[in-house]
Amino acid sequence: MALDVVFCDNKWITPLPGSSEITTGLPDPATDWRQMKPTNNRVKSVSALAVALGLSIATASAETARIFWKDLRPPTQPAAESVGLPMIAAKIPDRGETLSLNLQDKAVQLAGYALPVDREGDLVYQFLLVPWTGACSHMPTPPPNQIVLVTPAHPYRMSEAYQPVSVTGALKPGMEKSQLFILDGASVIQSGYAVRKAEVVDVDVVPDTITQPANSPWSFLNKKKN
Repeated sequence: MALDVVFCDNKWITPLPGSSEITTGLPDPATDWRQMKPTNNRVKSVSALAVALGLSIATASAETARIFWKDLRPPTQPAAESVGLPMIAAKIPDRGETLSLNLQDKAVQLAGYALPVDREGDLVYQFLLVPWTGACSHMPTPPPNQIVLVTPAHPYRMSEAYQPVSVTGALKPGMEKSQLFILDGASVIQSGYAVRKAEVVDVDVVPDTITQPANSPWSFLNKKKN
């Protein structure tokens, strides 16, 4: 009578002949365990599970859309007031409060610069994602539709302000105010979007950042992008 033999938790499990009970223990030394092959059903089950997992991962990747800062503002809103000068909310007709509702609750990936809002040492629990270095501190505050309030899924270790990062998570449009402590004192910053439980990773380059012109008093900030 052929018996199925299964290896589980470093033990062999063998049903007793004529019984539904099983005994556990090491295999008989005379048994050539290399000849013991799983049944076809077991192979099919494992293969089906592997395929299902593969499809799940592929689907998850396909559903995450990589976006850029221009996707968060109306198509008619300019990227800058002049060459190298970031947008200033006060000079935009709607003050940058028009949001993109097409991205609501969609999983997105966006690269930018992290400016800590809630931190303890080098661990950051919440930060603002902005499209250029110096924003909100050394330079004018971006419009709300160019600021994302990010809450990492796990405390994120940040070595410096304006660290370039990529954020992945569900984007939720909605105005929120955050108190930001900067060199010039405390400021209240309004963000137009939020991403909760975000996955955050370091990146070397923010693809659509605004580079300050060579004659700009803030050109020293460009080195952080290289």
